[in-house]
Amino acid sequence: MANQQDHRFLGLKLENDVSRSNVLTFYFACLATIMFASFIPQSQPFLLTEFLNIPPERHGMVSGLLNFWAEIVIIISVAIFGPLSDRFGRRPITGFGFLVMSAGIALYPHAENITELLIVRLGYSVGLAAVTTTIVALIADYVRNESRGRATGLQGVMNGVGAMICVFLLLQLPAILQNSGATAQEAGIQTYGLVAIVSFVTGVLMLIGLKPGSSQAEPSEHSESLISITRNGLRAARDPSIALAYGASFVARGNLMIVGTFFTLWVTNYGTAELGMSRAEALARAGMIVGIAQGCALLTAPVFGILADKISRIRALIIALLISAIGYGSTIFITDPFTTGMIICAALIGLGEIGCIITSGVLVAQQAPQSHRGAVIGFFTLSGAVGILVASVAGGYLFDTWRASGPFVFFAGVALLVLCWAIVLEKRLGKRLVTSEQPLTPAGDMPA
Repeated sequence: MANQQDHRFLGLKLENDVSRSNVLTFYFACLATIMFASFIPQSQPFLLTEFLNIPPERHGMVSGLLNFWAEIVIIISVAIFGPLSDRFGRRPITGFGFLVMSAGIALYPHAENITELLIVRLGYSVGLAAVTTTIVALIADYVRNESRGRATGLQGVMNGVGAMICVFLLLQLPAILQNSGATAQEAGIQTYGLVAIVSFVTGVLMLIGLKPGSSQAEPSEHSESLISITRNGLRAARDPSIALAYGASFVARGNLMIVGTFFTLWVTNYGTAELGMSRAEALARAGMIVGIAQGCALLTAPVFGILADKISRIRALIIALLISAIGYGSTIFITDPFTTGMIICAALIGLGEIGCIITSGVLVAQQAPQSHRGAVIGFFTLSGAVGILVASVAGGYLFDTWRASGPFVFFAGVALLVLCWAIVLEKRLGKRLVTSEQPLTPAGDMPA
C-alpha cells in the first residue's frame, strides 16, 4: 500500500517510473499547446490587415484556406510522429514540436504574401502535430487506467487555462505595445517574437522535464498507418455508439476551429469597420469575448466529466449537443457582436464546445474494443480533423459571401443533425444504457 501511495499525485495513480515533475511538465505542455494553437488563428486578423493589407471581405476565405491546408499537414504529420514517439520516446518528439512551433511563430509576421504565410503556417503545423501526438499518448504512459478519466478532466482544465492566457494576455499585447508608442507592425513583430521565445523555452523544458526513453506502455492510437486506422475504424463503426462518437468528434473539433478562427475575425472586422477601432484595439476586445467562451469551458469541464460518469454517456452527449446547437444557432440573431446577446452566445458556445469534446471522448473510450482500440480512437481523431476541414472551407465561404455568423449557423445545423442521431440511438438502446465503463455493445458482438 505504501508503494501505491508513493505513486499518487494530484489525485492520480501514476505508473511506477513516472515522477511528479514528469506529470507537472506534461500538464504544462497541455496548457502551452492550447495557448500557442489558439494564438495563431486568433491573432491572424491583425496580421492579415496590418501586414498583408488583405481587405476584410477576403478574410474568411483566406483564413479558411490556411486552416484547411494546415489541418491536412497535421493529419499527415500525426501518422509520422506517432510511430516515431513510440520508438524514440515522447520527450524528444515533444521538445522538437515546440521548437518547430517557435520558429513558425517567429517567422509568421515576416511573410510578405499569402503563399509565404501558408508555407510558414504549414511548418508551424508540423510542430503542432508532433506535440498533439505525444500529448494524447502521455496520459496512457503516465497514469494508470483507473485514473485516466480524472487525468483527462485535469487536462481539460489546463487546456482552458492555456486558452484564457492566450485571450487575456497574448491577444492584448499588440494594443498594449501600440499604446506604449509602437507602430502596428512593430507591435505585431514584438508580440510574435515574444510568443516564439516562450514556445522555445517550453521546448527546452520538455527536453528536461518529461520522462526519458521510449514508452513501455501500449503504442498510441497514432502508431498505425492511416489506411489501417481507416479500415479498422470503419469496421468498428458497425457498433452504432462508436459511429455516433465519430459524428460527435466531427462536431466537437469543428466547433473548436469555428471559435478559434471566425469568432475573432467577426469581432475584429466589426470593431474596425463599424466602430472605428484600431485593429489592435478590436483584437483585444475580441479576445475578451472569446475569453468568456473559454472561461465557461474551463469552469464546466469538470462538470461534464462528472455528468458523463453519473448518467449514460449518450445522454450526456445529447445535453452537450443541445447546448451547442442553441449557442451557435442563436448567433443568427446577432448583428452587433459587442452587445450582451453576443456574450450570452459566447457563454453557450463555450459550454457546448467543451461538453462535446469531453462527452464524445469518454463515449469512444468506453466503446472502443480492446483489439482495435488504437484504430478506433485514431479514426475518432480523424473524424475531428474532417470536421475542421469542412468548417474551414464552408465557414470561410459563408463568412465572406453570406454573413459573419454564417460559420456558426452552419455548425448549429450540423450539431442539430448529430443531436437527432443521438436521441434516436438512445431510444433504440433503451434499457441497455448504462452509466459505468461497460460498453453498451460488448466488443466482439458488434451488430452486423
